[in-house]
Amino acid sequence: MKSFNYHAPKDVKDASKLASSSSAFLAGGMTTIPSMKLGLASYKDVIDIKKIKKLSGIKVSGKAVTIGATTKHVEVASSKDVKKAIPSLAALAEGIGDPQVRNRGTIGGSIANNDPAADYPSACIDLNATIHTNNRKIKAESFFKGIFETSLKKGEIIEAVEFEIPKKSSYQKLPNPASRYAIVGVYVAKHKNGINVAVTGAKSCVYNDKSLASALSKNFSASSIETVRISSSDMNADIHASADYRANMVKRSEERREGKSVDLGGRRIIKKKKQRSRHTHTLTSRQDYNY
Repeated sequence: MKSFNYHAPKDVKDASKLASSSSAFLAGGMTTIPSMKLGLASYKDVIDIKKIKKLSGIKVSGKAVTIGATTKHVEVASSKDVKKAIPSLAALAEGIGDPQVRNRGTIGGSIANNDPAADYPSACIDLNATIHTNNRKIKAESFFKGIFETSLKKGEIIEAVEFEIPKKSSYQKLPNPASRYAIVGVYVAKHKNGINVAVTGAKSCVYNDKSLASALSKNFSASSIETVRISSSDMNADIHASADYRANMVKRSEERREGKSVDLGGRRIIKKKKQRSRHTHTLTSRQDYNY
């Protein structure tokens, strides 16, 4: 690891002033630190923002859940307020990585890093999130630009993420058995004004599948998507899953929400139907902003 200048500013304004093309913001450091240790990234300045009090905490209003950027995954997963307002969001946080990652990683870092297999970006798209920075408010649909790329500008810091509370919601994912990132993750939410189906892990960037959303808008059940064709032409392909497999799993994830028997390439998972709350789950640029 190359040497660098360490900074621990007391507020967002000072942190933003320190930012440059050769700096990195740091809170959890789940991507930044390993990348630096492996020599994949180096920075002149590392700006530690985890002690800025303004950036942490959870607040629930009548229509939204707002989570500070440096709030850890474990804090979201264990929050009684989040579990009551959007249980699927708490479940998503509980299914991220391992205990070490959940106790260090932050929601702001996950979103700003925009890993193609990250869980939180799908929640942002699905729950009509607004990303609050020190300069502006950005709708989630405009925030995620591509693989590890967002609309954040130099010196711009995520302060909080505001999620719209849906009528119903569910997050399903096929996790990598070792690190539990989403090989394919699908987040479905029914809002007052429509349905969103956000998909992560399948392509180079999280996306809202409008064909599935349209089908579910007509009939909010797994049977409504049986005739929907999911193209594999731009799906990710690696040693864990082929493009065709990922395309198939996008639809199968919705069936798992319904409790159907699902064939996972030789393994058959059967989910039992049971009473659930109105939100359900069954599974557990870049100027670097790896909080």
